[in-house]
Amino acid sequence: MPATIRASARCVGASDSTSGTGTIWSSGSLISISLSVDDSQYYEVTFFVVPGGAADYVQADVSAIRRRRIGPDLTESLTIFNYGDHDLDLDVRLDVMADFADIFEIKFDIPDKVGSHYTEVEPNELRLGYRRGTYRREVSVTASEPATFDPRGLRFTARLGSGQQWSTRLQVVMRALRPDGVDFRSALRALRPDESTLPESVREWVAAAPKLDTESITLQQVYHRSLVDLAALRFAPLSLSGAAVPAAGLPWFMTLFGRDSLLTCLQTLAVTPSLTPPTLRILASLQGARTDDVLEEDPGRILHELRYGESAAFEEQPHSPYYGTADASPLFVVLLDEYERWSGDRALVVELEQEARAALGWIDRYADLNATGYIWYERRNRDTGLENQCWKDSWDSISYADGRLPGFPRATCETQGYAYDAKIRGARLARTIWGDPDYANRLEREAAALYERFNQDFWLDDRGYYALALDHDGTPVDSLSSNVGHLLWSGIVPRERAAQVVEHLMGPALFSGWGVRTFAEGQGRYNPLGYHTGTVWPFDNSFIAWGLRRYGFGAEAARIAEGVLSAATYFQDRLPEAFGGFDRRTTRYPVRYPTAGSPQAWSSGASMLLIRTMLGIDPHEDHLAVNPALPPAFGRIALLDIPGRWGLTDAFARQRPDQPGHRASAP
Repeated sequence: MPATIRASARCVGASDSTSGTGTIWSSGSLISISLSVDDSQYYEVTFFVVPGGAADYVQADVSAIRRRRIGPDLTESLTIFNYGDHDLDLDVRLDVMADFADIFEIKFDIPDKVGSHYTEVEPNELRLGYRRGTYRREVSVTASEPATFDPRGLRFTARLGSGQQWSTRLQVVMRALRPDGVDFRSALRALRPDESTLPESVREWVAAAPKLDTESITLQQVYHRSLVDLAALRFAPLSLSGAAVPAAGLPWFMTLFGRDSLLTCLQTLAVTPSLTPPTLRILASLQGARTDDVLEEDPGRILHELRYGESAAFEEQPHSPYYGTADASPLFVVLLDEYERWSGDRALVVELEQEARAALGWIDRYADLNATGYIWYERRNRDTGLENQCWKDSWDSISYADGRLPGFPRATCETQGYAYDAKIRGARLARTIWGDPDYANRLEREAAALYERFNQDFWLDDRGYYALALDHDGTPVDSLSSNVGHLLWSGIVPRERAAQVVEHLMGPALFSGWGVRTFAEGQGRYNPLGYHTGTVWPFDNSFIAWGLRRYGFGAEAARIAEGVLSAATYFQDRLPEAFGGFDRRTTRYPVRYPTAGSPQAWSSGASMLLIRTMLGIDPHEDHLAVNPALPPAFGRIALLDIPGRWGLTDAFARQRPDQPGHRASAP
């Protein structure tokens, strides 16, 4: 009895394969239906398929399992089972096609390629290629069982007895070729673990993290999911010789981002501190050294984004590296100081002294475009540069309350808070480690002046909150936004104003019940599904909650933690990049944002910073202080074996319903 099985596969993203984003996916068998799909492991997906369609399934004697795994390369095992009474003559056809789409071509739905495709068929191999000038990418497909290859795919024939199974293993190798034919990825492939070691690698990563003991199943599951997602987002740039740093997120941001990677490391210091040293080192190695208007590079500026794909190579997107960000440079110093406070690693602070000084120097020497003592931004690359260079970097994210867009340059409020914090922290490093008290004194004077200036120019006294930004002429951009929560984290808010800021953050215009919206209801551009104009971002909320704890608003921080972490249960325990800002009482579930990255590094890190915030843990010289404030939903939390300069220690917390939220003294 003959049986024909026809499958279809398509290679995408191979043009960006040097950064590891090349992948392969299947539309499923053309004459079969997937009964089950297992994608619980980030490096592997399994399909169980049977003949027929969704509406015409009949009891099948033949079934198949397709198991796909991504490691240094991509492999797929195909196993076919015969549960019938008769032998089968199998005719298995795999159609293969590669479009070599750049990640930005997929994101922006650009249909046509500029270069040319080619196909080469060998007796035991099918090679699909793409060439554009000296830019060349290839995908090679081979099989463990004898196959007939042709330009469109490969075919297997076999005799399968009753009760028997047949298997083959496909190997998909992605290559980034130099003009001389040498594969750029060969060095990367040598550094990456073999695909067979990936399960053990994940187990070791999770086992090395502190253990979370809690009555809350929700919190336990979100914590574990976040750890696994961070493992999935680790990647090793060639310049680091195998050291792992966090990529920003899938699918659009699987590369190094200055802001995202720095903030992710800040969030995860209590759990995965090993991410921080290589992140700081690679950002230091790529720090700006000259003035370049296309790259928006300045001496001392920390990069925004590192890309290797076709659109970057041909400057159709800001190419690698691109420096158009206003906040990564101060955040570099903030992370360096916070890491030393946790780890006691003075050697790293000494190693990166010049880079940290250069980042601090960039704030005053290159970022102050209006000579007013603030960090301003205005893109110099008018063709492909980012219009907004703060964390809310979409085109309409910075606007007045009535919806008008301000001019350029712009100075957003949270960036000034980061600059203030960087100067305070830089002064500590200069005085205690670099042995330069004069520099420390200067930074402290500059920080004090910024504090006074900021609280005069940004404060809207009639509204009781800080302006989102300053317009080019110094006019306050008066929208109410989540950015004001970052000011609490940075410590630039006077103690006497903190309660007013918190009242706005926790009021119905900003707080949805699931978290703080990026933009308040009532603002001219408010939209609960606007990317930066009304959605809820878990990472944003984690830093807002951390800021609330800094000023003693533990109960309010706990409300944010409960809302955000509860939302994760509706996303398979994974916090996405963003979700809708609809009121919790209206929808009773968080609304998915259609193009949100998932997993996203700083969303995975959000759960870890929220746990740190609820526990109130903070390093004090060689010990870890614990000052918990839990929401009722979480009852009890114990985080065990927290690593730091103290070795390993534990933090315990229990929610007491009769105890009001803690009010600590503000800085």
